[in-house]
Amino acid sequence: MAAFVLCGVTVASRSAARLLLPVRRTDTLTLSRTWRSARLEPATGRRFVSHLGTRGAAGALVAAAAVCAAAIGHFYTAEMAAKVEEKLKRRKKKEDGEEEEEEEDVMKRCARFMSRPVTDVEVLRRNPRDTSTRMELLIMETQAEFCRALEHVDGGTFRVDRWQREEGGGGISCVLQDGKVFEKAGVNVSVVFGHLTEEAAKQMRSRGKVLKGKDGKLPFRAMGVSSVIHPKNPHIPTVHFNYRYFEIEEADGSKQWWFGGGTDLTPVYVDEADALHFHGTLKEACDKHDPQYYSRFKEWCDRYFYIRHRGETRGIGGIFFDDLDAPSREEAFSFVRSCARTVVPCYLPIVRKHLSDTFTAREKEWQQVRRGRYVEFNLVYDRGVKFGLATPGSRIESILMSLPLTARWEYMHEPPKGSREAEMLEVLRKPKDWV
Repeated sequence: MAAFVLCGVTVASRSAARLLLPVRRTDTLTLSRTWRSARLEPATGRRFVSHLGTRGAAGALVAAAAVCAAAIGHFYTAEMAAKVEEKLKRRKKKEDGEEEEEEEDVMKRCARFMSRPVTDVEVLRRNPRDTSTRMELLIMETQAEFCRALEHVDGGTFRVDRWQREEGGGGISCVLQDGKVFEKAGVNVSVVFGHLTEEAAKQMRSRGKVLKGKDGKLPFRAMGVSSVIHPKNPHIPTVHFNYRYFEIEEADGSKQWWFGGGTDLTPVYVDEADALHFHGTLKEACDKHDPQYYSRFKEWCDRYFYIRHRGETRGIGGIFFDDLDAPSREEAFSFVRSCARTVVPCYLPIVRKHLSDTFTAREKEWQQVRRGRYVEFNLVYDRGVKFGLATPGSRIESILMSLPLTARWEYMHEPPKGSREAEMLEVLRKPKDWV
């Protein structure tokens, strides 16, 4: 009996396999009649065969073949579903640029940069999955993409300066000055390492960091991309973005790491459509990772870019975050990558929209006054500027690149009530939710 069952299963399996192969029309008609005769018994769920004559064994084999074919069909369907799901995942990764990053050779990626990376390319190639490698390639790509987009609009060319830091590392500064559209546009990359000064460590401890050095030394590695764009036309807003990664090695050899950054807009006049586009683009990037990120980081941005001695924000905000070390290093990096890839789509459409806008002498003067506020914030409050000035060997030209070529300070300046300038000031004193 056992031999018969095994034989039956074998024959049924072969029959089922044959069912998956192309068949002649006559075979199809025969099989069709057979499947109509094999049906499911409602009460028990058992399959039984009818109208097969007196050959019960043959009927049993046909039924077994039907069951086996159904099982194979289910397996085949599940396999196809898995392939489709994987294909969709790959497509989404490709749309987000993740697949390209994972698979493309480091040398090919470096060929598109404004300059070769700060770290030796062979070192990057040997450690492709290291967070420092991935972050350095990301900030180099961000610099190149943004610079080329600005060059296309302006018609000018960025000056590219490489610099080295004696204590370790260096950077690439790209500056376009006195162009057709941009009075001053700077996009900097830095990759530095060494030991934190006590002043720099003190700044970090003030944010709640518990840092335990060895013999008073704290080895660190930091890298980031930072940009500030000051247009000539007062109807084109100033934009700033910065995305960075920090590692510190403690006395026991363990490492603390975190990401930080953000993108914010500083217009001279209120334009609701511009604000909606800018904030909407940032929100879309945040929502891919956490639906709470945008509202949380938008509020953080309004708090951070606040000129306390003036009682007003520097601009209409955007997003800002620091000390991001959760939910995991991979997910935090993925979020930063999404944010970095918004800098062109959130800003360039606004630039193009206002390229041909005319402006008056009064509007230009108001732009100069607002730039004065920009300078005040950067020199008095900005954490990046303060950290850079406190780090030995920092390149001062790159740190102060964020300052405009021209600005204005008028004694007791207050715009007329009901004016567009007063409208802008009201928004700066009472930040709005734009989306």
